Amino acid sequence: MARVHPTALVGPEVELDEDVEIGPYTVIEGRVRIGAGTRVGARVSIRGRVSIGQNCKIYDGAVIGEEPQHLKYAGEESEVLIGDRVVIREYATVHRGTALGKMKTVIEEDVMLMAYAHVAHDCVVKKGAILANCATLGGHSEVGEYAFLGGLSAVHQWARVGAYSMVGGLSGVSLDIPPYTRAAGHHAHLYGINTVGLERRGFSKEVLNVLKKAYRLLFRSGLLKEEAIKVLLEEYGCYREVVTLTEFIRSSKRGVSRDAGRA
Repeated sequence: MARVHPTALVGPEVELDEDVEIGPYTVIEGRVRIGAGTRVGARVSIRGRVSIGQNCKIYDGAVIGEEPQHLKYAGEESEVLIGDRVVIREYATVHRGTALGKMKTVIEEDVMLMAYAHVAHDCVVKKGAILANCATLGGHSEVGEYAFLGGLSAVHQWARVGAYSMVGGLSGVSLDIPPYTRAAGHHAHLYGINTVGLERRGFSKEVLNVLKKAYRLLFRSGLLKEEAIKVLLEEYGCYREVVTLTEFIRSSKRGVSRDAGRA
């Protein structure tokens, strides 16, 4: 049975699964569903069409499902989808989608949003990603699996941060950050492969060495993009990680950040 603090306001459309806890002065209204074992702290606001998975932790002051900060939003019934075991710390904000995007903002399982992080309309934050304190995602942006965004970093609308990459604090991401790489700077540039992060995630030394060779070929060889990709796939196309890296670069619409040494 759900436990709701007597000062909380829970609307008639809200669905609470077993063992959900709702803290004091929290307001939940609209077509909201919260999965079993999820804990919602004090003074949290959850509004609109929102689905929250099981065993999530939502801390004091978080705002989820509020209207997007978009001048063309016209009240359409968009939504926020949040997976299992997501941690949303104090005063983080997650806005729902728009008709100009996917009509939904998606946060997959095992994501952590630290205090004051912001996920804008139509964003996708994939499994295991971490946004440190005050990290900000512009509308329609995407963060790949197990990527890490440092504190006070900002991702431009429509930009992508690839899987297993790391963006340093105080960085501005205006172009796509490829998977497996490290990036930092006012206009973020690349600083090689995210070796420490990949080791922690269990990548083998063989794969790390291949990714380092791939990085040098793509960003430091002086070859044109398609020429470098062709050479890379001919030599290392049997590695799934190399295929992922090249597909990401080929699919980029905003363009890919450059190596810091060649920027």
